[in-house]
Amino acid sequence: MTASNKSHQAAHFSFSEQQLSMLFKHVKDQQGMLSHNDIADLCQQHSLSEHQLLRACLPVAAKFAVAPVSQFQVGAIVLGIDVHHNKCFYFGANSEFSQQALSLVVHAEQSAINNAWLKGVTAITKIAISDAPCGYCRQFMNELADADKFDILLPNQQFKLAELLPHAFGPTDLNKSVSLFNDAVHHYQFAASLNCDAELQAQALQAYVPYTGNFSAVKISTFNDGDFYGRYAENAAYSPSLSPLQSAISQFYLAGLTFNRETVKSVELLQTNGKANQQAVTEAVLASFTGLPALNSHTGSVQQ
Repeated sequence: MTASNKSHQAAHFSFSEQQLSMLFKHVKDQQGMLSHNDIADLCQQHSLSEHQLLRACLPVAAKFAVAPVSQFQVGAIVLGIDVHHNKCFYFGANSEFSQQALSLVVHAEQSAINNAWLKGVTAITKIAISDAPCGYCRQFMNELADADKFDILLPNQQFKLAELLPHAFGPTDLNKSVSLFNDAVHHYQFAASLNCDAELQAQALQAYVPYTGNFSAVKISTFNDGDFYGRYAENAAYSPSLSPLQSAISQFYLAGLTFNRETVKSVELLQTNGKANQQAVTEAVLASFTGLPALNSHTGSVQQ
């Protein structure tokens, strides 16, 4: 069998429920990842290949799902290379918001890719998914710099993205030479008069916004568990774009936290003056939760 979509032939391995629970706690403590050393230890301990371990960890990823609408838990794991050239696992799961448009959900693949992106991954070599990716996620993955290279591992099959998304539409069709994980190098900054913290500004300036130029980020502050940031990630097809609040909430859930008034102290949104487009969608998502403080919004001028 030479086609890349051949059935997975390696012996199937599954963790016990106790092992899954222990792994879930470990991944949660590391806010959604397994380090290079973790991967090496698990492969040696259980005599597993990298492929086998990725697939075996998918039930762990699915445990992070928040799916009040579908009751359908999906897990995804990116195998990414960090700035130190180490391979790490970056987990993701679907997140849904009650009584809001279904288009506001975060898909598991988006969650895992977002997790890797926020943690500084420079390249993606594989993504394992517990279920076949929908068309929306295939389009989201097509925005990545490694879209024509990485392997997509399903429980029993393996593909390249081009097999799942032939005749694809992407950044080059809109005359863009950049892509997610390969954005343009710039030296922008917000005007000095902007009244929000430096980290929120830094996160916004790392947003991937080749289509609107709205450098935008969200900061979720908690009472006891620190701060969580998310950035805007746009897509050539527009609809699969990931809002900064979706990005931040996905990270929040990967820490095993519950999004409610007992946990969340404040939510801040920063956007680019004259290009802002995230206020309404941010307020819509927050409306799914009761008793939260009002959104604290900032806009600032971006300059070189």
